[in-house]
Amino acid sequence: MNQNLETNMTVKGPKIVHSAEGATPVITQYLEIKKDYPHALLFFRMGDFYELFFDDAVIAAHELSLTLTRRGKHKDQDIPLAGVPHHTADTYIARLLRSGHKIAVCEQLEDPAEAKKRGYKAVVRRGVVRVVTPGTVTEDPLLEPKTANLLLAMAEHRDEWALAGLDLSSGDFFVESLLRHEITNRLAIYAPSESLMSPRLFENYEDVHEAMCHYGGLYTPMGPASEDLTSARRKLTALYGVASLDSFGAFRDVHIRALGQIAHYIETTQSGLKPSLRAPRLIRTEDGLMIDAATRHSLEISQTQKGTRKGSLLDCLDLTNTACGARLLTQRLAAPLTNPNEINQRLDDVVWLMGQKDILVTISALFRNFSDPLRALGRLGLKRGSPRDLISLAQAIEVGEEIARILDQAFGMYNPNGLGTILTLPSGLMHINKALKPSSKLAELKEKLLIAISPEATGPLREGGFINKGIDEALDAHICLRDDSRRILVGLETRLSEESAVALKIRHNGMLGYFFEVTLKQNDSLKSWSGFADFRLKQSLSNAVRYTNQALSDLDHAIARAGQLTQSRELEIFDELVSFSLEQRVELEALTDAIAALDVGIAAATWALDNRAVRPTIDESSYFEVRAGRHPVVSWSRQQKGESFTPNDLELDQTGHKHPRLHLVTGPNMAGKSTYLRQNALFIIMAQAGFFVPAQSMHLGVVDRLFSRIGAGDDLAQGRSTFMSEMVETAAIISQASDRSFVIFDELGRGTATYDGMAIAHACVEYLHNDIKCRALFATHYHELAGLEKSLTALGNLSLSAREHKGELVFLHHINKGAADRSFGVSVAKLAGLPPILIKRARQILGELETQKNDTLSASLSGELPLFFNHYDHNGPDYTQIVSQNHLNNHPILEELNSLNLEGLTPFQALTRLYEWKEILNSLSDKVCEKVKDAQ
Repeated sequence: MNQNLETNMTVKGPKIVHSAEGATPVITQYLEIKKDYPHALLFFRMGDFYELFFDDAVIAAHELSLTLTRRGKHKDQDIPLAGVPHHTADTYIARLLRSGHKIAVCEQLEDPAEAKKRGYKAVVRRGVVRVVTPGTVTEDPLLEPKTANLLLAMAEHRDEWALAGLDLSSGDFFVESLLRHEITNRLAIYAPSESLMSPRLFENYEDVHEAMCHYGGLYTPMGPASEDLTSARRKLTALYGVASLDSFGAFRDVHIRALGQIAHYIETTQSGLKPSLRAPRLIRTEDGLMIDAATRHSLEISQTQKGTRKGSLLDCLDLTNTACGARLLTQRLAAPLTNPNEINQRLDDVVWLMGQKDILVTISALFRNFSDPLRALGRLGLKRGSPRDLISLAQAIEVGEEIARILDQAFGMYNPNGLGTILTLPSGLMHINKALKPSSKLAELKEKLLIAISPEATGPLREGGFINKGIDEALDAHICLRDDSRRILVGLETRLSEESAVALKIRHNGMLGYFFEVTLKQNDSLKSWSGFADFRLKQSLSNAVRYTNQALSDLDHAIARAGQLTQSRELEIFDELVSFSLEQRVELEALTDAIAALDVGIAAATWALDNRAVRPTIDESSYFEVRAGRHPVVSWSRQQKGESFTPNDLELDQTGHKHPRLHLVTGPNMAGKSTYLRQNALFIIMAQAGFFVPAQSMHLGVVDRLFSRIGAGDDLAQGRSTFMSEMVETAAIISQASDRSFVIFDELGRGTATYDGMAIAHACVEYLHNDIKCRALFATHYHELAGLEKSLTALGNLSLSAREHKGELVFLHHINKGAADRSFGVSVAKLAGLPPILIKRARQILGELETQKNDTLSASLSGELPLFFNHYDHNGPDYTQIVSQNHLNNHPILEELNSLNLEGLTPFQALTRLYEWKEILNSLSDKVCEKVKDAQ
């Protein structure tokens, strides 16, 4: 097991917990609490700051660039100390989460004044109110608006595997069955922030371990109790407050175990608070287009190979205006559909919207007033919400109402005579329109929120003042008492200043409450006043003196009580509104889903109009035909710069009757082979996700799996060379592709010796053509493979154009039928800036090699590829015959090949066998060389 990977996945945070023996009361309290959270950084609330001590302070100071100081000593050692202001804590927590840390937030659970009643040295009661982890954050400053923040859990039971996921911020909860070899691909789709798993699975299955390390986010090990089926059921029923899970669907035991791990973790991290979640749903992975992790990486669907969003297909297509719409778009591109009817329903919606340009503009403007109701509900359910979250719910309902009205008018649902107009309308938009219309309960919620919450209420709950006057008599009475007391304060200050002839100022702070303040110069004059006998000293400062009297003390108590009563009543009203909002969660979810779907539809329509895209024809046929297709990202990028893009066609037929089902694509580097391959793969993703494609026309028989083998590079983390990585990915494709799949290969076999690579490429082409029989594009520099067109009836040749003009290479980027006659490699090297003397010598060597070219190779590819070629002296004896006679007759490899059960081999076993045979053949090749030398 790779130690570097394991280190990257291990939960960060100090593991040493110091003994509390001999510590001060506060440090004793800190250490007692810290003992329960050894792997989290403890944010210990002390007044206006969160303080961190010991190892936590050292780590936080390093990660956050804080000043590391100290607070007293413990066991004769300085206690390291670092702190952050409580009102800016979210910023610091976000940075720590990105660094892979967990944070235990420890709050003061009582007023310091209450603690003092227990004695002068009494410590304020404190406790952890939540543990913030990458997969459980809900606050906006800690979240990416356009990206789901997923917490995943994996479970295994009797060789059945399940993956459960929760976005706590929006309440989305799901589970799916999967095979073990699919784990990497599913994790790559979801890109979780954090993953839960039993150490038993993490440590005992190397492939699972590697998948988690690469795609699982922060790994959190779960104890044995989390895998217990009875415990899992109990945690889930408690989470939803139900007696049975039967109403949620038919979940298998392994599903319950995965869901239960998340329920257990939520209970632990949220300190017993129950979030408001959607009912768990069972996902059928077979309903979506399967795209493996390597393909996602090479096609740059959601991020480029450099790890950035900019430049990806998602970045190009994302014209959404809402956060929920952006998240839905990401989901659709990650898992396109395979059912033609469902795909065409989405395309029908896009067609209708493209014909309503005015509506696109109007609704897009309304979307800007639609915040994120599901994430607001998530915060409110965990008692972290604010008045602003309630306002956002009311605005969401208003936006839904207005859009429904606009769609009603556009649909012609009502005519001037009051009779319903019967129209054939897209079913998707009809469903959206219905969900946008608020029920009586949603309408009631909107009215309550708009009447109760002040639109200026943007601050946190503790600031108060967010409930409008006139909606609650008790609250109004408390506000009146509070405000009247303040007016009395002003009057008292004015009267006493006039009577004493001293400029008395009534001030306030949290320690002293209200008090009179005079300067030192005025203090003597105040003391000489006859009314001074009623004054009592509260505090002497270097430049002022502070007093109180009975009248001010009474007012202080009255105002404090009125303020407390006002705040208490406001919080009661807020809690009532939150409860009523959470009761409408199901309808608010439907509203949000409808807005998200409409936002994606409008984005797709707008993109199609801006990029001259067309509706693809989607069916169950065997065709994949494109006319004048343009790479969606590259052509869009060129369009922004005012540059043109050369369109190209594609014709494939899986049956091989109408068109070839496999094309060999040849041509020079830089001519556009990789762009052409990726372009057609991206067309499939766009079309099956419900997008138009940038082309004159497209006809696609749906694809079940999409595979891409492009590029070369070492996988150092897993100890794989360039060639080994290439072969592992190739083996995965060969073992999983079906006749309904689409496969693109680019330069297969370039990572090894020329003849080895050519042999593997040749065999792979034959296997794709004869055995899998899928639609495929195979780009190669092995021009000799073009001869396969003579023996493989459903194979065609395509080439990219390039011309040399006055010694300079010009790329035409146009696809032609037929094979390329040369690679122009030396010309490309010249373009790259290699020294002229090197280029001159390369041309000389190239000429000599082309003169000596072995014609046997090209001819053999139209029939059988021999194991060895006579590449020594063409006029000398045929040493391949010598080797064949002496070494290949009854050779063990041939006997093993004849008896080999190919269907029973795993890709890894096949690859291992190839390496073994290669060693044997290399040894045989050495003997050939020895015979050649002896003969010479």
